[in-house]
Amino acid sequence: MGEPLVLKDHSGESKIFFERAVIGFLVLIALTLFLFGRLFYLQIIQHDIYTTLSDKNRIQVKAIPPVRGLIYDRHGELIAHNIPSLNLTVIKEISRDIEVTLSKIDELIGLSAEDQQAFKRRLARRQRPYEPVPVIFRLSAADHARIVVNKNSLPGVQVEARLVRHYPQGALMAHAVGSVRRINETDAKRLDPVAYSGTNHIGKIGVEKHYENILLGTVGYRRVETNARGVVMKELDSVNPKFGRDITLHVDAGLQRVASAALAERRGTVVAIEPSTGGVLALVSKPSYDPNLFVTGIDHETYAGLLESVDVPLFNRALQGQYEPGSTIKPLLGIAGLVTGTISADDVISDPGWFRLPNEDRLYRDWNWRLDDTGGHGEVSLQKAIYRSCNVYFYSLAVKLGINRIHQHLEQFGFGQNTALDLPEARSGLLPSVAWKKEYRGLAWFPGDTVNIGIGQGDMLVTPLQMATAVTLIANRGKWRSPRMLKSGHELDEDERFNDINIVPDYIWDEIIVAMEKVVHRGNQELGENGTAWAYIGKDISYRMAGKSGTAQVVSIKQGEEYNENELSERQRKHAWFIAFAPIEKPQIALAVLVENGGGGSEIAAPVAREVIDYYLNKQNSTTELSKL
Repeated sequence: MGEPLVLKDHSGESKIFFERAVIGFLVLIALTLFLFGRLFYLQIIQHDIYTTLSDKNRIQVKAIPPVRGLIYDRHGELIAHNIPSLNLTVIKEISRDIEVTLSKIDELIGLSAEDQQAFKRRLARRQRPYEPVPVIFRLSAADHARIVVNKNSLPGVQVEARLVRHYPQGALMAHAVGSVRRINETDAKRLDPVAYSGTNHIGKIGVEKHYENILLGTVGYRRVETNARGVVMKELDSVNPKFGRDITLHVDAGLQRVASAALAERRGTVVAIEPSTGGVLALVSKPSYDPNLFVTGIDHETYAGLLESVDVPLFNRALQGQYEPGSTIKPLLGIAGLVTGTISADDVISDPGWFRLPNEDRLYRDWNWRLDDTGGHGEVSLQKAIYRSCNVYFYSLAVKLGINRIHQHLEQFGFGQNTALDLPEARSGLLPSVAWKKEYRGLAWFPGDTVNIGIGQGDMLVTPLQMATAVTLIANRGKWRSPRMLKSGHELDEDERFNDINIVPDYIWDEIIVAMEKVVHRGNQELGENGTAWAYIGKDISYRMAGKSGTAQVVSIKQGEEYNENELSERQRKHAWFIAFAPIEKPQIALAVLVENGGGGSEIAAPVAREVIDYYLNKQNSTTELSKL
């Protein structure tokens, strides 16, 4: 018999179908609820976050660098301004393959390995995607044309017009104003990335560095909508940058030119100050360099040439050169002697041409001593000691004063310190003391050390700026005016470290100033004695100048040997100094001149000072006459 016939259970199947349909429906409902819940979460709860993320992909914020403030001289002549420059930049996200892009640029216009490495460093420092990164600054017209013609094969490459710093006087103002240079890795670590967005340069030295905050300005921005390739479709909004503030310096560009021309090709420096304000009228250091070379990046070969030059053109002799002051220190020691009562103006010594400490055999010689034991200045008073620059007088005075009183007195005139308000790179020189020698040399202070200080030799070192400051104090009869570059454009706080040098009785200033006047003009006409600089600058001078010459030996000579300049190599010869101010009645200019290895201060440095002062006083008088018309 066959198997029994089984009929379908329609009721059971219907139940199973219904159960499955319900489960499927519930799953569908659950998925729908999850989907709507997720949509609610994304669209409502997370709306702000995802809107921001979307905008970041669609909207780019592009920095608009500010225009750097201009720098003028005291008469409105431009010292530093900005000129247009074409920069070749690359946007990494559009370029896709940086190495290929750099290779194509190299084929078209040439790209050194140094340029490529610098670009990659800048690329690593960029703040946001789609930010153009400079490859070459100051693209030439010919290279610009090649880039434009091949634009289709250079995705992400573009040429941007920017303003860059320019110094129209070139080397003339390099050491006075300083320069801006490209931001390097060290700079990038300390700078505010927002403030310097879109900016590739920063003030590195001098005035440009000191007043960076006000010259820089404030960065602006524009929000733009871009497509998927980063191409700007439209601008949404923008904030304009704030221009950097313009500043005016005390520097007189015309005087700067005259001072530079007066030094000619010699190594040296001129620092001129306006006594009434402390304003630096001229700050020349030669040789110099063209600061424009550094603005957009100097090539390795040129930079190496500047670094390796025996004349060190990058070295600012006016602020950082430290030299023995030589006889220019004598008027200051004369003041110390009179103030302390160590000497009187009428005291006279006999100068045989040499000085000897008690119980010692060594002779400290005068500058006019000879091997045949001739020389000396005979009977010498303080004034004669200054206008004839008698060493023996100041050997004796220094020993009578002692190093402690010398140190205390010279410190009032700013030695051993940077006294400038806005020249932070100026060095402090060295004002030696008993404690200093013990700490740094591990030695006691000897009487012979004091003797050498008496004529500005030995351990004492000064900068030309310090000597210009000291002679300014004499011109001002002790009234302090700290040197400053800034004339207007920003508030400049006075330096409260220095008090006026109040000397009583006041005739002491007269005594020293008259002695310095005799350096330039006739000394003692009755005796036929002329000041050391009279023959070189005093014969036809139309105004009254107070000055002091000085020479500072570079190499020492043995006891009993005569100093012969002609037997020395050029760089072993004495440095020539001259400090001065004029007119004596109402000083308008004070200065210090140093000529490295120049020889005699009166013969070499004094004529430089005369040219500078002549120009300035003639210019001032001409301006006064015009104002009366």
